[in-house]
Amino acid sequence: MKNKVILITGGGRSGKSSYALEIAESYARKAFIATAEAFDDEMAERISRHQKERSNDFTTIEEAIHLADMLANVPADKQVVVIDCITVWLGNLMHHLGIDETNSPPVDRFLKVLASPPCDIVIVSNEVGMGLIPENAMSRVYRDLAGSVNQKIAALANEVFLVVSGIPLKIK
Repeated sequence: MKNKVILITGGGRSGKSSYALEIAESYARKAFIATAEAFDDEMAERISRHQKERSNDFTTIEEAIHLADMLANVPADKQVVVIDCITVWLGNLMHHLGIDETNSPPVDRFLKVLASPPCDIVIVSNEVGMGLIPENAMSRVYRDLAGSVNQKIAALANEVFLVVSGIPLKIK
């Protein structure tokens, strides 16, 4: 049986990460790939809070840039990997590598790995396109990139959930 990909999307603080952890709890051997970087004290606090929400059953891997490489080399004993989160990763790629919708080799590599996943993968990503139109060009590029990547992940995913106010709604 082919390994599956599950995408969990929704707004900020909607319960996406909690739902991803809930899905992963049914697996005995699990890993968590964290994409966030602590650029400031507020982000360090967010990272700390997320770490405390996870059980000690997860092997935590921190990877802010090379997500495809990390995913392709997940230890063979892992049954599931939770990736939290794609939109933070995309922000990292824009910041460090200057990627955009038309030039994103790291995203292309990631999608290639997702097409034949090494284990079950639960992916968390924000739905950033449901709010106001961003006022500046960089924010619009980010919103467009996130929307495009979410669509590509959803197309590859076996299941897609939209989380609203802590309630997951299966949409695929």
